[in-house]
Amino acid sequence: MERTLIVDVLRAEKAADAVTVCGWVRTRRDAKGFSFVELNDGSCLANLQCIVDDGTPAHAALGEASTGAALRLRGALVPSPGKGQKWELRAESVEVFGLADPETFPLQKKRHSDEFLRGIAHLRARTNKYGAAFRIRSEAGFAVHEFFRSRRFAWVHTPVLTGSDCEGAGEMFRVTTLGPGETGEDFFTRPASLTVSGQLEAEALALGLGRVYSFGPTFRAENSNTPRHAAEFWMIEPEMAFADLDDLMELGEGLTRHVVEHVLDRCEPDVALFDKFVEPGLLERLRGILRQPFARIPYAEAVRILEEADASFAFPVSFGIDLQTEHERYLAETHFQRPVIVYDYPREIKAFYMRANDDGETVAAMDMLVPRIGELIGGSQREERLDVLEARMAELGQKPEDYWWYLDLRRYGSVPHAGFGMGFERLLMFLTGISNIRDVIPFPRTPGSLEF
Repeated sequence: MERTLIVDVLRAEKAADAVTVCGWVRTRRDAKGFSFVELNDGSCLANLQCIVDDGTPAHAALGEASTGAALRLRGALVPSPGKGQKWELRAESVEVFGLADPETFPLQKKRHSDEFLRGIAHLRARTNKYGAAFRIRSEAGFAVHEFFRSRRFAWVHTPVLTGSDCEGAGEMFRVTTLGPGETGEDFFTRPASLTVSGQLEAEALALGLGRVYSFGPTFRAENSNTPRHAAEFWMIEPEMAFADLDDLMELGEGLTRHVVEHVLDRCEPDVALFDKFVEPGLLERLRGILRQPFARIPYAEAVRILEEADASFAFPVSFGIDLQTEHERYLAETHFQRPVIVYDYPREIKAFYMRANDDGETVAAMDMLVPRIGELIGGSQREERLDVLEARMAELGQKPEDYWWYLDLRRYGSVPHAGFGMGFERLLMFLTGISNIRDVIPFPRTPGSLEF
């Protein structure tokens, strides 16, 4: 179907006699002698103003089409006398693809609450806010792939179905072919679940391909209705062979900077919308990310800063605790006023596969903390020493037979290696100022919500 995207029409350098556009009517206003139609096709935040003269075949074809109707218009692209717009379309022909009943169409020219729009998630991409959010999501995803490809990481696909829980990363959804009350041998002959992480499999692939990353959906069955949790979300999980904790911190900072820079370059009008209506100062905050290096401190220093802070925390601070979101945000927002990487965490609060440090008390783990969000990235250098890994598993009561293949990676050509996980939706919340994870996912899955 012949058409030009509105984003390209609005960037035109000269007028044109014949341009065809398609889109949905955002608003229609009838005046004496003509109608104004604001058209949007999702390619950008801005609408294209179209003028349809009264008494023409185009106006007759427009009929009663109003907000929500889908149209194709063909006409001349001419300079617009209106403020804030360079071009407008003088329509010569109009084709109506589909009407929207003005009495029942739920999106009208007014601000709708996020809660209301979650109930019509199939339509909310047509609003300014969610159109902008999902364009930013698209560009941020592209930037992730661009970053890793430029560093010669191989994109790998780790299993969605798994027999491992990646060490208590969260409650899991069970997968079965057995009906309610049915007994007998299940499909895989062992318990199966939807994955909470592709880390272990990515480690195996990194110890053959060198540098890999997975970027796909993960699942957690936590019965939580907080603004930070969803049952289905996307994770970015790189793993690197011949790498240590310092390499990992460099990678995490580099990835974050690249995505921020890419989104500011490609989506500035969309980000500006959130700066104006959601989080004032967002644009400057994101630009500030690019102006200075991230802070880096050991966990022990982070605890000292928090203990000495002139702040009231709901959760007391002491060495050995797992930092809470309020602690993480204080470090990033108040103390450093920029992203901060905390490393060398106590071994008791971290997973068995994290490399033990020589002090016998900490592991080579790192978390990247950013303003507003708290933890954005969590990762570690992985324990590559077979004897140390086996001892740690025994200490925690892990069954070596459940991880025979994972231990094989240490038996056959083991090397220092490291990796992390970045929650994609948390990254999007950081980029947009949106405070609820349900609003950066097109169709969120949360307890009791599986409508779309």
